[in-house]
Parts: sequence; structure tokens; C-alpha cells
Amino acid sequence: MVHRKKGKKLGRKIGPRKALARGLILSLILHNKIKTTFAKTKFIQPKVERIIVLAKKKTLASRRLTHDLVINEKAEKKVIKELVPKYKDRKSGFTRILRLGKRKGDAAEMAQIELV
Repeated sequence: MVHRKKGKKLGRKIGPRKALARGLILSLILHNKIKTTFAKTKFIQPKVERIIVLAKKKTLASRRLTHDLVINEKAEKKVIKELVPKYKDRKSGFTRILRLGKRKGDAAEMAQIELV
């Protein structure tokens, strides 16, 4: 039985899926917006929101969890020094997904995810 299993798999096993998520999250934090498939944007959106909410707590434990989720030091500093002050009055909704239509090659639904 497959009970309590939820979430998107994106056609990948666990290791490649985690690596993809980390790469997309890192790119989004460093560049403020990325263009990818709609399924991938829906996959990383809650993870990015969680990172920002954790960083807003400003405790040692939350800082360590943020460090674990965002491996790159440059991205971690950007979250703590730029994004947290920017979103101090906002409780959630730090990202926005815009649909861009279908990709020409394989007709995959494209989207852009950006930090608000």
C-alpha cells in the first residue's frame, strides 16, 4: 500500500529530484526569477517560501536550518541580509508564478517564478 505519499516526482528518483530542487532554489534566490516548466515552479514554490519564513525567525536554529536548505553562502547571505528585511511585514506569498505558454519543442507548459 502507498499511504501518505504525496508530492511531485518530476519523473526522477530521490537523489536527482533533490539536486534539481536545490539548483532551482539557488538560482531563484540569486537571480530573483527563473524560467522553467510549470510543474517545477509548483514543486519549488513551497520550499522557497519555507526558507524565507525560517530566515525571518532570526534564531540560531532557524539560521542552521536555512544553511542546510541553501547550501551556497552567497545565497544564504542574500536571504538573511536582503530578503528578510524586504519581507518583514509580509507573512507569506513571497513568490509569484506567471504562466508563459507552451514550449515550442515539446509543448511543455512554461512558467516564470519570481520573488515578489
